[in-house]
Amino acid sequence: MSETKTTADRPGTAPPAANSVDRYFRISERGSTFGREIRGGFATFFTMAYILVLNPIILGSAKDKFGHQLDAVQLSTATALVAAVMTIIMGVGGNLPLALAAGLGLNAVVAFQIAPLMSWDDAMGLIVLEGLLICVLVVTGLREAVMHAIPQPLKQAISVGIGLFIAFIGFVDAGFVSRIPDVANTTVPVQLGGTGTLTGWPVLVFCLGVLLTIGLLARKVKGAILISIVTMTVLAIVINSVADIKSWGLTTPSWPDKIVDTPDFGLIGHFSLFGAFGETGVITVVLLIFTLVLSDFFDTMGTVVGISAEAGLLDEKGDVPHLGRVLLIDGAAAVAGGAASSSSATSYIESAAGVGEGSRTGFSNLVTGSLFALALFLTPLLTIVPLQAAAPALVAVGFLMMTQVKSIDWDKYEIAIPAFLTIAVMPFTYSITNGIGAGFVAYVVIKTVLGKAKEVHWLLWGASALFVVYFAIDPIEQILGVK
Repeated sequence: MSETKTTADRPGTAPPAANSVDRYFRISERGSTFGREIRGGFATFFTMAYILVLNPIILGSAKDKFGHQLDAVQLSTATALVAAVMTIIMGVGGNLPLALAAGLGLNAVVAFQIAPLMSWDDAMGLIVLEGLLICVLVVTGLREAVMHAIPQPLKQAISVGIGLFIAFIGFVDAGFVSRIPDVANTTVPVQLGGTGTLTGWPVLVFCLGVLLTIGLLARKVKGAILISIVTMTVLAIVINSVADIKSWGLTTPSWPDKIVDTPDFGLIGHFSLFGAFGETGVITVVLLIFTLVLSDFFDTMGTVVGISAEAGLLDEKGDVPHLGRVLLIDGAAAVAGGAASSSSATSYIESAAGVGEGSRTGFSNLVTGSLFALALFLTPLLTIVPLQAAAPALVAVGFLMMTQVKSIDWDKYEIAIPAFLTIAVMPFTYSITNGIGAGFVAYVVIKTVLGKAKEVHWLLWGASALFVVYFAIDPIEQILGVK
C-alpha cells in the first residue's frame, strides 16, 4: 500500500483460476480471493450506505419552481435501486471494485440550483441529458483520451488528493471536525469538534474506531476495516441504549421497530427530457448542463484513477484497464439516476474502503450491489450503522492513498506545483473536480511559461480551457445576462 501499484509490479505467473467465476473476474490473477472480495464488498457498502439517508434528505428538503417536494420514502427506494443495479453492472461489465450511487454535490446542485428554476421532472430530465452527453463523449473516445493524456505524476497527485479528501470527509462526518458558524466572525473555517473540543459519545465511538482500525491495519489483520465498522456499530448501539444522546447525526444506532419495509417505486420514470428548455431558456439550460457534465466528468475520472491505482490495477503506462467500458457504465449511471429521480449516479470514492479490505475485481460489486438491493426491503436494519462507526474506514483509506505522494518528483516544479494544487484544493474546497481543474490549469500555465507548451497534450489544453470557464462561470453568466 505504500507505493503506486500497477499490474506490471506483480509476478508474471498467477495461480490458476479455481472456477469459471474466478476466471471471469480474474480474482486469482489479480492476487485476490473470494473472501477478500466479499469483505471488500461489505466494507464499501457500509461506508457509502449513508447515501440511503442523505440523498432523500438533500433532495426531499428542496422545492421546485412550483413548490413541489419529492417523497422521502420514494427517494430512498430510487436511491437504493439505482445503486444496486449500476454497481452490479459495473462489477460485471467493468470488473473494477467501483461502486456507484447518487453523487453528493451533484444532488445538491439539482436540489438547490436547478429545481428552483423548473419542475422536478424537468430537473431530472437535465440529469438524463447530462448522462447521455457523457455517454456520447465516451463512445467517441474523447473521455478516455482525456484520461490517457494526463501525465502520470498528475494521476498520482489525484490519488493523493482524493486520499486527503476522503479522510477529511471521515473527520467531518464523524463530528471530529466541524465548520465554525459564520456568526462567529472568524477567518478559521473549521475546528475540533463542535465547540473547539471533543465532546459526546458519538465522537468517542469515532476515535475508538480510528484507533481500532489503524491498530488492526498495523498488525495486517485480514478484514481490519470491516471488523472495525461492525465492532463500532455494536458499541454504538450499546452506548445509545444506556446513554442520553441528543443526536448521532443522520443515522441513530438503535435496533429498528421493524426490519422489513415495502419499497415505493413511485418516482421511477418521472422525468421530462426537454421540458427545461421551455421553462428557463436555452442559455440557462446549456450552462446548467455544462456545469453538471464537467463536474461529473472529472469527478469520475479522479475516482476511477484513484481507486485503480490503490488496487494496483493500472498498467505499465498508468492506464486503467477496460477504461472505455468503465466510463460508459458510469455515464449510463447518470442517465439511470435521472430517470429514477434520484439525481445523477456516479462512481464512489468510498469504494476505496473495499480496496483497503483487499477488493481487486468487480466480484466485490456483486456483494455491494446485492446489499443495496436488500436495502430496498431492509432499510430499517441496514441503516443502523452510524457515520461515527463507518468514518474511521475513510480515515484509514485516506492514509493508504496518501502514501503515493512519494512517487511524485517534488524537485521538478513543473510537476510539483500542479501536483500540490491538485492535492490541496480537493480537501480545501470539498471537491475532486476543483482539485483536478486547479492542477490542469497550473500544469498548462507552467509548461507555457517554461517554453514547453508543445509538451502539453492538446486535450489537456482543451480541458484546461473548460476549467477556466468552469471557475469563471459566475461572471460569464452575468455577461450573458443569465443572472
